[in-house]
Amino acid sequence: MKNRIALVTGGMGALGTSIIKTLSAGGCQAVATFQFPGDASATAWRAAMKAQGIDVAVVSCDVSDYSQTAAALAEVMAAVGPIDILVNGAGITRDNTLRKMTPDQWQAVIGVNLNSVFNVTQPLLQGMMDRGFGRIVNIASVNGQKGQIGQANYAAAKAGMHGFTKTIAQEAARKGVTVNTVSPGYIESPMIEAVPQAVRERIRQSIPVQRFGQPEDIARAVAFLVDEAAGYITGHELSVNGGLYM
Repeated sequence: MKNRIALVTGGMGALGTSIIKTLSAGGCQAVATFQFPGDASATAWRAAMKAQGIDVAVVSCDVSDYSQTAAALAEVMAAVGPIDILVNGAGITRDNTLRKMTPDQWQAVIGVNLNSVFNVTQPLLQGMMDRGFGRIVNIASVNGQKGQIGQANYAAAKAGMHGFTKTIAQEAARKGVTVNTVSPGYIESPMIEAVPQAVRERIRQSIPVQRFGQPEDIARAVAFLVDEAAGYITGHELSVNGGLYM
């Protein structure tokens, strides 16, 4: 990974931050996307990372918008160089049972969680193939594998991610580009902390290892897949879920 440039969408979230820390420790120059221009939280996040010795470039774009994303990627590459490693981690939830789900809830999740994977990957793939090296990791979810009540939009997007993974893996394999999926289970994060305590405890007890995952568990899986030594692994879905779904 040393001296590679890695772009992480959703890089300021719990998982994204851990992934960036791990890739940076491995010698990567990391770049994170965030959505809102002028957002003070992005400045604070970058300062906090810098205080830990991690200098992360940041770029504002709505990854659900193709034109805006392509322009932002061109800006990034002009500033830091070609992207060698892409981690598609941007994601949102808008949960509701299908009977009550609004078209806006459906479109918002599909736009950010699935359309963004096309919007970010498509402008970068040819360059990776031309240079003979690329690593793409798509962050899906256990709920894209098994489904989840109230998450038809989220589960559909995450399942679609892996279909995308398998197809692009075949298209790019001969050019030194690997494409894989990591599917986390329940990970300690603000999202799981927002779940009522009683429900959270039932979820924990359903996990064979009897604990929630840590963001570092996902980051280590990503680091493994993007390493130069992982060039014979492509089109794979790596479950990191404590045995919750086998």
